[in-house]
Amino acid sequence: MAESTRKMTHQRKLQLKSLLLSRAREDLKREEEQKAEEKKKILSNRIESLGDLASMSQQELMELCRELHAKTDKVDDERFDIELKVKKNDQEIEELNQKIFELRGKFKRPPLRRVRMSADQMLRALLGSKHKVTMDLRSNLKTVKEAKK
Repeated sequence: MAESTRKMTHQRKLQLKSLLLSRAREDLKREEEQKAEEKKKILSNRIESLGDLASMSQQELMELCRELHAKTDKVDDERFDIELKVKKNDQEIEELNQKIFELRGKFKRPPLRRVRMSADQMLRALLGSKHKVTMDLRSNLKTVKEAKK
C-alpha cells in the first residue's frame, strides 16, 4: 500500500518527459516524410513528361506549346471558379454565424439602471470637474407679472 501511494521521483519524471518528447519528434519527422512522399506522387500523376524536346521539329514544338497553353487556360478557369465558390461559401458562413449570434441573443443590451442626478451633477459629469458651472433653473424662467383686477 505504501508503494502504490508513493510519488514519482523528479528524475523519473524528467526521463519520461524526454522519452515523450523524443517520440513526438520522431512522429513529426515521419509525418513530414509521408507528406513529402504524397506530394511527389501527386505531382508525378499531374505532371506529364514533355519527352525529348531536342528531337522535335518546330511544328511539333508549336503544337506542344498550343496544347500547354490550352491546359493552363483550362486550369486557370477552374481555379477562378473554385475561388468564387470559396468566397461565396465564406460569405455564407459569415452570414450564418451572424444569424446564430442574433438567435442566441449575444447583442442584447443589459437593462440600464435609472440614476437620479441633479442638473448640476449632470453638467459636472459631462464637462468634468475642471469647469465650474452651476445651473439655476429658476433664474432662466420668465417672470410673469400679475394682472390687475
